[in-house]
Amino acid sequence: MLQPSNQPLPLMPESPSPIRIGIIGAGGIVKSRHMPGLRAIPNVQVVQVANRSLASSEAFCREFTPEARAVERWEEVASSPEVDVVWIGTHPYMHAEMTCYALQHGKHVFTQARMAASLPEANQMWEASIRYPELVTAICPPPQGMKGGELVKQLIAEGAIGTPHQAMLHSFNDAWLDPNTPAHWRQQSELSGIQILTLGIYTEVLQRWLGHIVEVEARGNVVIPERGGVEVDIPDFVNVMAKFRSGLEATMLFSGVAAHAPTDKLWLFGSEGTLSYDFATDDLQLGKRGGKLESVPIPTEMQRSWTVERDFIAAVRDASAPRPKPDFNEGMNYMRVVHAVWQAMEAQAAARVM
Repeated sequence: MLQPSNQPLPLMPESPSPIRIGIIGAGGIVKSRHMPGLRAIPNVQVVQVANRSLASSEAFCREFTPEARAVERWEEVASSPEVDVVWIGTHPYMHAEMTCYALQHGKHVFTQARMAASLPEANQMWEASIRYPELVTAICPPPQGMKGGELVKQLIAEGAIGTPHQAMLHSFNDAWLDPNTPAHWRQQSELSGIQILTLGIYTEVLQRWLGHIVEVEARGNVVIPERGGVEVDIPDFVNVMAKFRSGLEATMLFSGVAAHAPTDKLWLFGSEGTLSYDFATDDLQLGKRGGKLESVPIPTEMQRSWTVERDFIAAVRDASAPRPKPDFNEGMNYMRVVHAVWQAMEAQAAARVM
């Protein structure tokens, strides 16, 4: 017969305490990316949702999170004692007010990209995050270049193409070419602010890979100035010349009115060769001077996948965990560039990135 042991029973690992999420703005990316990511994390609960109207909040809850409560006013979510994290999925023109209000009420804040509608509003968010360093703040990262970005940075650092001196990036589509297409919210400055096409996205990516942009020249144009009674004031295309702190100069071309255009792609030219990155396929190619461009496989251990929600919640649960990127400081870096692009277009002259 077995005798009872005098040894203490091993302690069972404690389950992490629930993290309670309040969503403000439950649009497409919240439905397609963030909700699946949040639902996959143990002990994460979406408890409140405020969308454009109470009816749309209720519809979202019924479809995606029946246990959550629909709320009419976003301020209720951002100040609720039942909420630990405010998850902002609205258009950029609301990001600053919501972020600052939520931080003042002790909430961690995840906000959808782009960071804000203007550089002053982004600065308000950044300053607020500094006042509350114990709270986790982050901006949704772009998926472009996520898979192979670490390898790109390693190859550049190792001198695979020598000293980079010139770059070309193009991001084209024809989504806005049809004049009968209604105005998209990204074409309305009262909603998107100073954001233009994918300029902010690729500025963020290139500065992460190549360092800071310090000066820009730019020209852009609105091809179809009116859509269904809505005046369009965001350029349908913009061409940017950018100078990096390293001395590298880049041509960055963006268009929403380019049919049959090539895929989004970066070409980086150096003293010893060329590196290219196709953002649609994540095909990275490398060629030495005098040789051919050849695809370079991205090692599995260097590939980064979409773990945005998991990374943010991990930082909320553990103060010693890495803070998620991009943070508000990194957001300020690309907002300064986008602001300078507008200055350059208006002045028809080079603008320093301040």
